[in-house]
Amino acid sequence: MTTPEAMEHFKRQVLRDGPRLGPADTFGFQCHKGLSCFNECCHDVNLFLSPYDVLRFKSRLGMKSGEFLRRHTIIPFGQSQKYPVVILKMLDDERKSCPFLREPHGCSVYSDRPWACRMYPLGQAAAAPKGEKDESFYFVMSEPFCHGAEAGAQWTVRQWIEDQGIEPYDRAGQGFQRLAQRSPAPGGEELSPQAMDMLFMACYDLDRFRRFVFETSFLEKFDVEPRVIEAIRTDDAELLELGFQWIRFSLWREPAMKLRPEALRAKSDRKAP
Repeated sequence: MTTPEAMEHFKRQVLRDGPRLGPADTFGFQCHKGLSCFNECCHDVNLFLSPYDVLRFKSRLGMKSGEFLRRHTIIPFGQSQKYPVVILKMLDDERKSCPFLREPHGCSVYSDRPWACRMYPLGQAAAAPKGEKDESFYFVMSEPFCHGAEAGAQWTVRQWIEDQGIEPYDRAGQGFQRLAQRSPAPGGEELSPQAMDMLFMACYDLDRFRRFVFETSFLEKFDVEPRVIEAIRTDDAELLELGFQWIRFSLWREPAMKLRPEALRAKSDRKAP
């Protein structure tokens, strides 16, 4: 794991001339306390968190989403930014350690660690130009400090993904990837501050989004199945999926949700001369 700039440079190198791995291809790696580099990857890292990463973190820590985001993340908002970004905040110590690292034992939230930590040393990239069929592939990140490749254990990519529990993260991440692959707004213009806040709330600040759903006219406007309404009261994964659908409907006018007949009538009445 390394800086975003170095990662992008490395991905460009891989796209150009590096080995591309498919699910059945093999690589060597093993991480354990006996390695001199153990925990080295948990310092000075720009670790971008997916919505599902935040969901797992806040549930594991027993925090509300807003509290977790305030205490443990950096959320840069800038004019050049197309989408909200959430980065795990490192400690303000000499080595900029991960806040969940417990030396010398390792990660204190290991079973709920983020996607990037689970995938390491694998990275994932897409070879197809934007707009064409996705042809993603995997590659091995070879970093000087890491001696895991020398440990001798051999894995296929498929075995690694299964062993590291990555599939639930990939499955939950599909909805967010669908948003991120879109143009920021219809016509390609930048998202407004209000739209950026909608995206951030629905994707990351799930407890605020839950209040929005139940404490505003949301359920009066949208035709949401009773099963879903009951589930999202306590199930963050279901709520996240509803958030993705709402963003697709509200920002990109995709038919991901349905308005109630009375809401449609009210909308027509407002348009009438």
